[in-house]
Amino acid sequence: MTEAKQLLIKRYIFFSAGLIILSLGVTLTIKGHVLGLSPWDVLHYGLWETFGLTIGSWGIIIGAVIVIITSIAMRKLPAAGVYINMFCIGIFIDIFNFLLPDPENLTVQIVLFCPGVIVMAFGVAFYITPNLGAGPRDSLMLVLVQKFNFKLSSARNVMELGALFFGFLLGGPVFIGTLLIVLCLGKLIEKFLPITRRMLVRYLGHDDPNIIKVKN
Repeated sequence: MTEAKQLLIKRYIFFSAGLIILSLGVTLTIKGHVLGLSPWDVLHYGLWETFGLTIGSWGIIIGAVIVIITSIAMRKLPAAGVYINMFCIGIFIDIFNFLLPDPENLTVQIVLFCPGVIVMAFGVAFYITPNLGAGPRDSLMLVLVQKFNFKLSSARNVMELGALFFGFLLGGPVFIGTLLIVLCLGKLIEKFLPITRRMLVRYLGHDDPNIIKVKN
């Protein structure tokens, strides 16, 4: 096996580990859902409460619909990382949701929710560091930017507000924690990126021009 292939495999292992960490963070916030959830998870939770299946299953279904829309709009199939992202996160959210107990005590829910936001941010930084493809929702955001001349921030806001609105109508939990995630998640990811980049460089054995760059 060539060195390039070995490095690619290592990047995919790091990428997959990040998705698992992210899934754990999402599940911790779901266990503390009395404080609210992230906009997309409000939608997935609302769909689960209204139509059944599982929260992870709805994450995969919504992701698949978005992949179809973006593929048609861009006239090309997304990178492999998009599919791995879509299926792994949905599957591992359901696994962690099954393994972790459902706390009824408000204090316990708060104790789970707050670390959950931090774990989510660390997981996102972890999985985007190898630079192997954005998730389905990020791909749709780029479509809005390229096809409809949206600003990046405006595209993200439109998508999240839409998910939040329909999720709320379906009974998804919206509260102060939702606002906390919207305001803090991006900043936390920025804080973690230099750390996860150093971790990946150490894992690879040297720097790699293919992995994400971090501004000083």
